[in-house]
Amino acid sequence: MEPLSGFLLGLILVVASSAQNNCTCTTNKWMVCAEDASGNCNCTLVGSNHKVHCSTLTSKCLLMKAEMILLKEKRRWLLDNDGIYSPECEDSGIFKARQCNQIDTCWCVNSAGVRRTEKGDESLSCGELVRTSSIYIELKHKKRSSAFDVPDIANALKHLFESRYKLHPKYIAAVKYDSPFIQIHLNQNEKSRCDVDIADVAYYFEKDIKNDSVFHSHDALTVSVNGGALDFEKIRIYYVDEKPPEFCMRQLVAGVSTVVTVVILTAGFGVAVLVILRWLWTRKYEKVEIKEIGEIKAPSLQ
Repeated sequence: MEPLSGFLLGLILVVASSAQNNCTCTTNKWMVCAEDASGNCNCTLVGSNHKVHCSTLTSKCLLMKAEMILLKEKRRWLLDNDGIYSPECEDSGIFKARQCNQIDTCWCVNSAGVRRTEKGDESLSCGELVRTSSIYIELKHKKRSSAFDVPDIANALKHLFESRYKLHPKYIAAVKYDSPFIQIHLNQNEKSRCDVDIADVAYYFEKDIKNDSVFHSHDALTVSVNGGALDFEKIRIYYVDEKPPEFCMRQLVAGVSTVVTVVILTAGFGVAVLVILRWLWTRKYEKVEIKEIGEIKAPSLQ
């Protein structure tokens, strides 16, 4: 614990010194920056020697890697539906096609780091990294007295993605609005080397919505629509790959079988209840009938 604490203390001192020298990475707060002999500001990812260009967004994989290093001392880990793991990145910063956790369980991911195959052991082969070509972002804004106009919402969000996240407007396929719900469709079948990746944009945007901005300034996200504040309270992100996921039918069949079993048991229980109720009703009716017959025959016995 002490070496790691010393490392973090040194990191804080380096960052503070960098801030004084005005040598910082505006697009990533998890950077260690220092001026070289020529006065150039060079920034490397915390905990590694990986140099990062601060004029654009840092890849999602490298961001997750930095988060893991910084949160490890607090015994907190990056969690998702696939368990606890530290993402492995290529030299270019993109995700490696195969990811593994601490118990040697592996799976294949897409370019957004989302699992797209069944889990296996270390012998699992993933091949190429499948690209995420479309992303759907669903938002909900806080209640207000009146809804925004659809064109105003669309223009404000397009401006936000272009100015803050450096995303070219051509990659914003659609913005739909049905107060208080907003859906943003990002589509990027192909991209040049100078374009930001929509997966990185979505991650930066998600961190902003959750008040955990990656930008060095730590400024909270503010969006104005015709002078009115657009405050978000919920976000969900859905990823669509160039190739369909490779989940086997076994898991699907198991899920369907479970649903069918529950339906059959529920129906069987309902039928059993009806039979019991009918039997109780019939028994009660027979008792009443016997009693009435007995009362009718009673006088003839005297």
